[in-house]
Amino acid sequence: MPIVRTKQILDRAFAARYGVAAFNVFNDLTMEATLAAAEELKAPVIVQTSVKHVKMTGIDAMYAIWLAYATRVSVPVALHLDHCPEREVISSCLAKGWNSVLFDASKLSVEENKRQCIEVVAEARRYGADVEGEIEGFKRTEEMTGDEAEQVQSLDAVVDFVRSTGVDVFAPAIGNAHGTYKTAPHLDSQRVSDIVAATGIPVALHGGTGMSPEQFSDLIARGCAKVNISTAVKIAYMKSGFDYMTAHPGEYDPPALLSAQRAAVIETAKYHIRLFGSEGKAWA
Repeated sequence: MPIVRTKQILDRAFAARYGVAAFNVFNDLTMEATLAAAEELKAPVIVQTSVKHVKMTGIDAMYAIWLAYATRVSVPVALHLDHCPEREVISSCLAKGWNSVLFDASKLSVEENKRQCIEVVAEARRYGADVEGEIEGFKRTEEMTGDEAEQVQSLDAVVDFVRSTGVDVFAPAIGNAHGTYKTAPHLDSQRVSDIVAATGIPVALHGGTGMSPEQFSDLIARGCAKVNISTAVKIAYMKSGFDYMTAHPGEYDPPALLSAQRAAVIETAKYHIRLFGSEGKAWA
């Protein structure tokens, strides 16, 4: 099958109220490992790439790696460009074959964000691709000041944005942030329910690393069909490498090191897939 539209994956999850893990990857190993975890658990999965890593690797090389690995699995998978404010990069990725993009114009006014997002959606449709939208930026956990709730847009503004742009999934700020939380965050879960009820589209949950299982379950039940996991993948990759080298001083065997890192990323991915309820949800 296995590459499908992001919307196809999310619409099924949204209807059945399970979450699909969207893992941010940064090299061939993390991409292959997350796909291997999804294949083992028979789960749909979304692989996410950042603007930074797309530029570092190169669009052609990254997409070639994606095709090489994605066509080996039998479960539904999609490739997503995460948090991209650069229209040129969005256009290049859509033309190459990315299945969806997050147009991050949260630093612009809502009206300008909406105007450009309408253009991005029209462009994506020409390639059979989907668009995630947002109108509120996400801080890193160390930047949070406690007044984040005062900076969110009204429900009316969200509804107008979703209806005007035609985005397929919306990413709201609910007290979440990128990075590692020192304690479980205080989240405005009701805002997810309100947005879902008013728009009828899936919600994307950002800043998932470090949320409690209870928070994940509650938010997924409310309509968070896409659950982003980035920091946990980085920690698994880097910590396992450090642990391996610490346990094997003076042994410079790259395949052994990479094998340990791959195993750690697979286990991290499997943990989140099971936690979000998408194990066994692949379809033929």
